Amino acid sequence: MTKKLYVSFFVTFLIFQIISITSFKALEKDDFPLLGIVIYLDPGHGGMDSGTTYKDIYEKDINLSISKKIQTLLEKEGAIVYLTRDGDYDISSPGVTNKKRSDLTKRSEIINKSKCNMFISIHQNSDVSSTWRGPQVFYTNTERNKYIAEKFQKNLNKELNGDRKSKEVDDLFLLNNIKVPGILLETGFLSNAQDRYLLRQEEYQNKVALTVINTIKEIFS
Repeated sequence: MTKKLYVSFFVTFLIFQIISITSFKALEKDDFPLLGIVIYLDPGHGGMDSGTTYKDIYEKDINLSISKKIQTLLEKEGAIVYLTRDGDYDISSPGVTNKKRSDLTKRSEIINKSKCNMFISIHQNSDVSSTWRGPQVFYTNTERNKYIAEKFQKNLNKELNGDRKSKEVDDLFLLNNIKVPGILLETGFLSNAQDRYLLRQEEYQNKVALTVINTIKEIFS
């Protein structure tokens, strides 16, 4: 092979490599828009702590079901996803007197340790009045959390026919102790007949999960 031909071959090879790498990266981003993003999902309650209840309907079960749907969709988008629980149990330390506080402390510790890009704590709401309904997002007082909460509230209201506003709080132990960005999402009211029916439906849970995914993609786009 002559020197001129060798140089020509080498240049062609380099161009091919650059095009291949560029195309691969573009494909990566298009097919997996959340590639490398770490999300921690926290299905609220679990085990002896059922959360809010209505007859034989337990908040903890709905929280876990929705969280697993979100996890599946997130992973398809390329995200790395962790759950504080993946079954019906709490994560409190053995033998403690205050199991609830221990459970929440451990949740906040493992989420902080993960240094995730975002956490979402999934819950269901309840009120003495059965008229209140719809999803609501709670956050602590940082600009990043406010931005995330408002994005979620806007999209959830649009897709789930809600009209509530995101709310800043300072009395929720979990939110106060987690240092990474994130929110607590009440996906509906178990005290409201309409929400209670919808939240148990597979189709509606999928709709909640898809709205969460699309909002996360919007935030990290």
